[in-house]
Amino acid sequence: MRDFTFYAPTEIIFGAHAEETAAEAVKKYGGTRVLVIYGGQSAVKSGLLKRVEKSLSAAGLTVKTLGGVQPNPTLSFARKGVLSAIASQADFILAVGGGSVIDTAKAVAIGAAEPHRDIWDYWLGKAPVRQALPVGCVLTISAAGSETSDSAVLTDDARKDKRGINTPFNRPRFALMNPELTFTLSPKQIACGVTDILMHTLDRYFTPMQGNELTDALAEALLRTVIHYGPLAVQKPTDYHAQSELMWAGSLSHNNLTGLGAEKEFAVHQLGHELSGRFGVAHGESLSAVWKAWALYVYKEDPARFARYACNVWHVETITDADTAARKGIENTAQFFASLGMPTSLPELLGRPLSFEELYELADKCSRGGKRTVSKLKPLAKEDLLRIYTAANQ
Repeated sequence: MRDFTFYAPTEIIFGAHAEETAAEAVKKYGGTRVLVIYGGQSAVKSGLLKRVEKSLSAAGLTVKTLGGVQPNPTLSFARKGVLSAIASQADFILAVGGGSVIDTAKAVAIGAAEPHRDIWDYWLGKAPVRQALPVGCVLTISAAGSETSDSAVLTDDARKDKRGINTPFNRPRFALMNPELTFTLSPKQIACGVTDILMHTLDRYFTPMQGNELTDALAEALLRTVIHYGPLAVQKPTDYHAQSELMWAGSLSHNNLTGLGAEKEFAVHQLGHELSGRFGVAHGESLSAVWKAWALYVYKEDPARFARYACNVWHVETITDADTAARKGIENTAQFFASLGMPTSLPELLGRPLSFEELYELADKCSRGGKRTVSKLKPLAKEDLLRIYTAANQ
């Protein structure tokens, strides 16, 4: 194993009726005045929001709610949340939803702790995060893994600029994880979640670092598990066993366990962020649309690594050379995404091919105007990013 630092302090309460412990968990971590943030109407229609509010109020906690988080969480709404937290003198932020809601809650927690500074300054790297209100989660979607991660993503909706930050202050205090809360998800939502879970692991797996056998084996086991249970959950959203496996896999895929000892790669996420930031497409779909193009562009940097992935995850027999096995693993992955109904190209994602000008703009923004490279496995400059977007445009 290579050197690493692992910090994953989030308390997990997993199982049926986990959400019923919300008040107890909030009080355990010092909350007295709670701002509950949620997304659309599903939390309301299902009765989940009302149950959570009732349990908090019955425990003597002051509760204020704020709904309306969008699938790609926006800066404008997060700013609104900061003002709401300050006005209600909240000392705890509780997210009821999936990754977008949790990321918004993290942003509100940071902004409310230092109200003199605009929260976007942190996402632009103009200031370090020094403090944040405590955050807890009632998870309703297995996907982003934000319930245990140190990351948070926001989109500046005025400029179509999607960015993420990583800080220990983003770690939620607790996550209440009841797989039954995912039963009302649509097949598309589940498929997008499955894709995101896989990509959080793949983006850590394909790095230039070697010699982390246990980390690699854990990642491969997680990938095999999601590949097996993902289609079952898509076909039958009320399959508790399948949904429980996916929910736990989602958390493990993004708490850094599957990447210990290696640098984060996350090139595909960077490519996808530009697509979802500009076109408002679902995060999972933006990832599946570019993964094959990225993999075919970079795999020759380490064909043995891609061949190992093909053999250990997709059970490709080692009777061929590394290059052939690598390409087979890449193709199997793309076919799996397609089997879930996920796009594997930009025309499938957007309903049309993009113009050269649009592709160039995506590459320019992803490279910050040519001022940064993306990826560790194969550093990708603006020209490389343009070639990948172009290949995905076929």
